[in-house]
Amino acid sequence: MDHFSGYIFDLDGTIYLGPEAIEGAVEAVRYLQGLNKRLLFLTNKTIDSRENYLKKLGKLGIRVELDNILNPALVTIHYLHKHHPGAKVYVIGEPILKQELLDNGITFASAPEETDVVVVSWDRDFHYKHLDFAYQSIKRGAAVIATHPDRTCPMPGGDIPDCGGMIGAIEGTTGMKITTVMGKPSVLTALTALDILGVKAEECLMTGDRLETDIRMGNQAGMSTALVLTGVSTSEDLKDSDVKPTYILDSVHDIYRSRTVKEANEAGS
Repeated sequence: MDHFSGYIFDLDGTIYLGPEAIEGAVEAVRYLQGLNKRLLFLTNKTIDSRENYLKKLGKLGIRVELDNILNPALVTIHYLHKHHPGAKVYVIGEPILKQELLDNGITFASAPEETDVVVVSWDRDFHYKHLDFAYQSIKRGAAVIATHPDRTCPMPGGDIPDCGGMIGAIEGTTGMKITTVMGKPSVLTALTALDILGVKAEECLMTGDRLETDIRMGNQAGMSTALVLTGVSTSEDLKDSDVKPTYILDSVHDIYRSRTVKEANEAGS
């Protein structure tokens, strides 16, 4: 499995679980780095910064640059600059997301009547005033986008509500579906990832632990895909799913193990 030019890895459930690296993940990443492969680490979370993900990977023994990490905040920033240049934006989201947007030239609205775009993201302090501001803005014609579609987020103590709860509240009050979504499985994320890597879709392997996000996105973008069984989706889920990966791996370590199998086969031939 080392013949691809680019490799995109999900993080939670693929490279690590909580504070610990999944067994063999660091070895697999270092192996690909040794082959000078182009790597990108992709998360749907908006409650932490890319800088903190960089630090976490470094502590686990994975040395990469900030440009090797992509999150919905970065995709959202690119989208707003391209499709809504100069727009005034209202954000439902955590302080760290808002700061990333401000740092990248996004202007915030102070009232619904001046709001051009509503950005809906995961907000653990979400309350009625947020909902009312968004509703009044959308009623006046503001566009609405979501950073990612995840209903829940896996945590060491069990999963918790994610951005899907905020999306549901907006859709429930406005009666309209939010169709512009930045994070996995959006093609917007796939295209941004491929652009960063500088490779074609057929030259890239997308590896993750969720059929409905990681694998669906990779398949729709024309990439090869690998489902790891160390996170959310299980082998049982595969039986009833219309989303099928190219490869099924016990863990990301299998990418490195495939080298050992390859060498053994070559030695025996």
